[in-house]
Parts: sequence; C-alpha cells; structure tokens
Amino acid sequence: MDFPEFSRAFILFSIINGENDNNSVITEEWMRYMKILLVEDDKTIAAGLEYSLQQENFSTVLCNNAQSAKKILAEDVSQFDLCLFDLSLPDGNGYDLCRLIKKKRDIPVIFLTAVDDEVNVVMGLDMGADDYITKPFRIRELISRIKSVLRRNSKQTENRNENKTIINLKNVKINTLEGKVYKNGAEVGLTALEYRLLLVFANHIGQVLSRNQLLEQIWDIAGDFVNDNTLTVYMKRLREKLEDDPQNPALIKTVRSLGYKVGD
Repeated sequence: MDFPEFSRAFILFSIINGENDNNSVITEEWMRYMKILLVEDDKTIAAGLEYSLQQENFSTVLCNNAQSAKKILAEDVSQFDLCLFDLSLPDGNGYDLCRLIKKKRDIPVIFLTAVDDEVNVVMGLDMGADDYITKPFRIRELISRIKSVLRRNSKQTENRNENKTIINLKNVKINTLEGKVYKNGAEVGLTALEYRLLLVFANHIGQVLSRNQLLEQIWDIAGDFVNDNTLTVYMKRLREKLEDDPQNPALIKTVRSLGYKVGD
C-alpha cells in the first residue's frame, strides 16, 4: 500500500466520525461485540488498520503471517465475525486462509489485494470471498465495505434460521412453523415474549448478545416497553422452563460483563 495515501486517509478517519444509520442491522452496539481477524504482513499498515477498526468499536485480532493466523483459526474459528486477509503473505497467501476458514464455517472474508486483475478477483470470489479491495485504498471505503458485508451476512443468517422449520438447541427443539417449543420431546408453554426472546438467541447461535441488544429485539413484541428489570424476569422464566438446572444454565449461558450466549 502507498503509505502517504494510507496516512492521509488514516488521519482523516481518526478525526471524522463515521455515519450512523439507525435503520441498519449493524448498529454501534452490535459492532462492539463483533470480532475481526486481520492478517497483514506490513506491520505499519496493520497497526493503522487495527486502530481504525477499534475506533469503529470492532474487536480485532492481528496476525502478521499465515502461520499465526492458522493457529488462531485452529483454536476457535467461531469467535470471528469477519476476516480481512492480505493476499500476499511471507509464508503463504490469503487464498489458503480463505479455503481453511470456509471449510470450518461460513464467515465473511474480504481480501486486501495489490493486484486488480480479473483472474485474481474471480479466483477469490469463486472460493467464497465476500468482497475485495485494491491497494492503495482509503480507510473509510474499507470500513464502509466491512459494514456492508456484515449487514448482508447478518440478514442472510437470520433468513436462513427463520426459514428453518426446526431449530435444535441441545435438548430443546423449536418448531417455527407451529410456533411451539419442546424440551426432551415434551411441549413447553412459552409466552409470546419468551418465545421471541428464545428466537433471538436461536438466530444468533454462538454470538454474545448484550442486554441492550436483547432489549432492541424484543421491546415492542407485545406493543409494550420492556425495561431492563423486565428482561431479567423473562430471562429467569425462560431458564426455569428450558434449563435442567436453572441455577447453572447450560443452554443460555451468562458471559460475565458482556451478556448472554447460546451455543459455542
């Protein structure tokens, strides 16, 4: 990347706040819990990119080579919501990392490439990459593309889950066609708001959801305002109905200081 171009964009981005679209699926609250794996061998560029992403409230993990990235992905690929891969790395390339991650999980991938030719672009997109951006690029353009890919992926994930007739969560089964929930084969009676709360978790398996995120999703399900205390009550009731041991929940887990999570 041409560093003067990067530096000017970096300074501009540090001063100017990004646009806030209240109607967007990807809000600031959501981004706070989204983690990006950044693989870039140029340490100066990588540091600038990492800082810019963190300024946008993304959590980041930085790797400067393919080997360290592969090690992290082998440990826990599900922790990431998006990956930024430089195509040219000292010990490999972004293509190999993309293949590796797509075999494990359908996580969005954006390539950072210095070569803007049809062969490289088509090759990357064919193996499952969601987008690419050619160096040198402006930071604001990259951030915009990241948000666009995350919005698109979020909608696709929710649509896939909503289109499922049966969703299985350990010993709990949700029949979305009938609007019924079963535990160990026996039907469990849930209120409309309890059912909606469970569906929110089912549509975000493996993702930590803050209390604010949950409130955003369920506050108007019955046309009434749901405050933080009410959410506590509904969480307690839902666990009492679905958990084998509500005092030590295994289905809806508490992530200390962050929120709640269903699934790994």
